[in-house]
This record gives sequence, structure tokens and C-alpha cells, in this order.
Amino acid sequence: MRRKIYQDLLEWKQQKQGKTALMIEGARRIGKSYIVEEFGRNEYKSFILVDFNDMDEELKSIFEHYLSNRDEFFLRLSLYFGVRLITRNSLIILDEVQQYPKARAAIKYLVKDGRYDYIETGSLISIKKNVTDIVIPSEEQRLEMFPMDFEEFLWALGDNLTMDFVRRQFERLEPLEQLHRKTLDYLRQYMIVGGMPQAVQAFVETKDFEVVDETKREILRLYRNDIAKYATKAETKVTGIFDEIPSQLQQHEKKFRLSALKSGARMRDYEDAFFWLDDARVVNLCYNTTAPDIDLRLNRKRTTLKCYLGDTGLLISHAFDERILAKEMLYKKLMLNKLEVNKGMLVENLVAQMLRTAGHKLYFYSNSDRKNAENRMEIDFLIPKPNLSNRHNICPIEVKSANNYVTASLDKFLAKYGQQLATPYVLHTSDLKVEDGIVYLPLYMTPLL
Repeated sequence: MRRKIYQDLLEWKQQKQGKTALMIEGARRIGKSYIVEEFGRNEYKSFILVDFNDMDEELKSIFEHYLSNRDEFFLRLSLYFGVRLITRNSLIILDEVQQYPKARAAIKYLVKDGRYDYIETGSLISIKKNVTDIVIPSEEQRLEMFPMDFEEFLWALGDNLTMDFVRRQFERLEPLEQLHRKTLDYLRQYMIVGGMPQAVQAFVETKDFEVVDETKREILRLYRNDIAKYATKAETKVTGIFDEIPSQLQQHEKKFRLSALKSGARMRDYEDAFFWLDDARVVNLCYNTTAPDIDLRLNRKRTTLKCYLGDTGLLISHAFDERILAKEMLYKKLMLNKLEVNKGMLVENLVAQMLRTAGHKLYFYSNSDRKNAENRMEIDFLIPKPNLSNRHNICPIEVKSANNYVTASLDKFLAKYGQQLATPYVLHTSDLKVEDGIVYLPLYMTPLL
């Protein structure tokens, strides 16, 4: 599986020259171990992968007793793995390092030693339970990893050209014309399969959505097990939010309603549970901002949010009962765009996933003014333009999953805040067009914003 993060690893190796360790954070099963092992195999004369999920007593003893004596530590580590370590040309990978925080704390001294390069991988890495009693090393450079994006999905299918053409048309603001339908079909496949590498691999090898669904359900079971294992004292609340995500996204207004979990529930009672899911990279949180100012965080309302699942393929398996999937042939209907349920929840989740993977923090605008209809509006997403200036910095984004739609909220938003806004976008299932100052983009162009 070709991944874009590989280039980031190369840049780290060339620029830092062993002066920092690299910590790759991300959800479980997104391919962290795979990509760093490939990197070690291709870019160094030798590498060692220490998997803290599979640590026997002999390996544990090496870390427990010899970390402070670097010469002895490296000798014993080399003998244990049967790998010759070469000064300035070997990589040591500490995989799932959250399972053994002592190794993470030792990074400061291993990097200072200077003989080898170090990459750590971790899921649930910054949750309090995993950093208790250790000092996070300043020598640790962090890199966030996500599920495979749309272009990486196309690469896995053997298509190395489509996204280059999409990018060119986006830059020129010209439609794809004949290639639009084909690219949209690819996007539907990506929405259904998702970006978890195991699911993508299953799809590439079998082209069978039922096999893909089994793979995704296995990952969802793993997430549930993680909640039970790591969500100390908050398991019930975290599970409640996780189970409620599809139902909340099915609503016309997708703001998470805590009353669905418990009558009279307050955000202060559930904030830590949302943080847990966000920190584990299981979800993408989207916060309400009350004005499109230059820094969207300044007007963020932490008590009002939308909660998207981190991978849309997982959302489909999470939302629909396994028996219903087989009985109703849901995947086939999704591909043919003939699903009877609200497709908006899937499309909006997909857009959130693509924006987040592209590096955006997620914000939306909502005003439920009961007295003045002109103030009553909701904008799905707000993102800053790349180069900030004194004005015209924020791009409003509306997401449309149907062919027939209106842009009433966007029109009111432009009328009220036009002097503060950059380019307004509508993401829809049709081809690219520019009309009345609004850029209408096909959904597959979302990663280019």
C-alpha cells in the first residue's frame, strides 16, 4: 500500500539526522506498523522492530535492566533480534509504545546517544493512563497518521492518473466532463470501503463488499475492546457516545444531542468521554464557532459539536445491522445511489474525514435564532484559506448529497458575513461549475481545498 506519509518519513530522516525521534500517532489499524517497517527496510542497512504488544520476558528484561547502559542495551537488543546495528545507518522502531511508557521516556537519552534513528508508533498515545509517571521527551517529533485518503485508495486500485487530472481541473476551475461519472463511482467505492488498509486490501483482492464488511466489523470490535480496556471510569459514557454516532448523524441537524444518552445530560459530564474518543482518533469532532473570524478557535463553543466517525467505511458497518446488510443488499444500493436512508450522514462524514486528513481542524457555524429567520442558518464546515490576510480569510462549505438542493443557509451567511469571507464552496455530486461567486465542486475534490 503506497502511503503519502512515506515522504514525510524521508524528510524527517534527511533533515533531522537522528537529532529527534519521530512519533507517529493514529487510530488502530491504519497501517502505522506496516509503513514504518517498509521505511526501515528500504531506507536503512538494518532495522529492529520492537512490538510492545508482543513482548516476552526476555525482551522486557532488556528494557528493564539495561536501558541506562546504552552499550549493553544495544548489544543485547541486537542479539535478541539477530540484527546487526550499524551506527547512523540503523533504525529502531518502538511499535505500540503506549504499552510500555518507560521506553518512551527513555527516548531522550537514546536520541542523545546519537548512534541510531528512532521511530515510535502509538495508538491512544496521549490518553492520561499511558503517560502517567513519565516525562514526555522534548526530543520527540510528532506526526499524525490517518486512514488512507481517496488518492491512496485509487493507487491501491492501480489508478495513478485520475487524481492528477482532478487536481489540474481544480486548479483551472474546469469540469471533468466525461470523467466525472467514473471518478464519482470511485468515490462511492471509497466511501463504502473506507480507508482502513485491511479493508482496502480485502476489496482489492476480492471486490466483494461482504468480505470487506467482515474486515471492518473486526476493526469495530477491536475499538470496543479498547474502550473497555483503556476508558478507565468512563467506559459507559464512551460506549454510549460511540453507539449513538450513526443515529445522531442521521438527524437533519447533526449536532450531538446529549439528551439521547441521558435525560438532563450536560456536556461537562461527557466532555472527557468525547475527548477520549477524539484522542484515540476514533472520531473527528467538529465544533460550533459563532463567527467566521480569522481564528475560528476564538469563537468556539465547546458545548456544541458534531461527532463524525474517523472512517466512513467503518460508519456504514457501524450503522447497519449485519443481517440487514445481507438482506437488503445495502452495498449494491449505495453504489447505484439508490439507498432509501439519509445518504447525507455518509456524505457529510466522508467530507469531514477528507478535510481532517488534509490537515484541517473541523468547525461549523450554527445559529438557531427563533425570532429572526434571516439569522437562522447552519453552515456545514468552515476552513481558513492557505494565506491569511486582514480580511476575506474563511471559506464556508455546504455539503449536498442529493441532485436537487437549495443553498438558503449559505445565501444568508454570505449576506451577513460577506466582507469576512473568502471563496464559498458547495460540495455536491455534480461536476464543477462557478456561479454567482460560489464554486460548486464535485465531492471528490474535497481533499484539494
